[in-house]
Amino acid sequence: MDVSVTLWVLTIVGLAALIAVDFFIGRKPHDVSIKEAGIWTVVWIALAGLFGVGLLLFGGGEPAGEFFAGFITEKSLSVDNLFVFVLIMAKFAVPSQYQQRVLLVGVLIALVLRAIFIAAGAAILASFAWVFYLFGAFLIWTAWKLIQEARADEEDEEFEENKLLKAVEKRFGVADRYHGTKLWIEQNGKRVMTPMLVVMLAIGTTDVLFALDSIPAIFGLTQDPYIVFTANAFALMGLRQLYFLIGGLLRKLVHLSYGLSIILGFIGVKLVLHALHESGVHVPEISIPVSLGVICSVLIVTTITSLRASKKAAAQAADEAARTGSEGAPKDSIEA
Repeated sequence: MDVSVTLWVLTIVGLAALIAVDFFIGRKPHDVSIKEAGIWTVVWIALAGLFGVGLLLFGGGEPAGEFFAGFITEKSLSVDNLFVFVLIMAKFAVPSQYQQRVLLVGVLIALVLRAIFIAAGAAILASFAWVFYLFGAFLIWTAWKLIQEARADEEDEEFEENKLLKAVEKRFGVADRYHGTKLWIEQNGKRVMTPMLVVMLAIGTTDVLFALDSIPAIFGLTQDPYIVFTANAFALMGLRQLYFLIGGLLRKLVHLSYGLSIILGFIGVKLVLHALHESGVHVPEISIPVSLGVICSVLIVTTITSLRASKKAAAQAADEAARTGSEGAPKDSIEA
């Protein structure tokens, strides 16, 4: 898809305007209700849908299909971010009324860093076709790693600050408590960061780790930097509202890691086949409609099986509690 500089500028300005509207509407710190989160989640998904329809009308079916496949993939992979966001919020004891502001700025930092990754990835792929092999192998390895982590069933997870964040904290110092929405304060004659700024940086920089697999994944669906960037932008900007909307549902998505591993493995195989095709080897290539169908099917099946497994586990826990209680009753009666 041939994208002019003017279209790039208009797209960035349009996204900036949407972000500004989102910011000013929710600029006053407050607890986000399920209704508010639901409305904004629908708004961002609808905006992504309208953008995809615009690509269909002005660019054709192929760019539109690539955008929707990329958007759904990035959206599903970004849900995995929410687990870490929950850990970060707990680690820094972020007051509930400030969590919306923290997520907005953190996601903006993540979007800027991803834009850099996308630009670098596009330049590398344009110059070195063999990188497709590397991306494909990395995604297959990541898929296997996700399965291993899911089997480990680590219940006592805790967020650990990365080296960059620790270095920044050591360099500037951190206040001992939150000061509203302030990012910097004067303390003992020295300008120091507030925990608010630290947690924003934590969310923004931690997303870089997720970008290491999500960026190669979307490049496996399309090599158009414009589609890669816009799909990431729409997926990330709706992530904040999704955090509040499905926060309680996250623990029930017990098979999410398995679903994501299948998607990453599938795209990894698609990348390897594409690389072989580019090298002159006659192998079948996986089309965008097939990719979109596989991704959607995996997500639907994963969600259904996760909810069923969670419901079954809850029922078993209730039966166990009832059985334990009934076994204890006669003993209490005898003692009485």
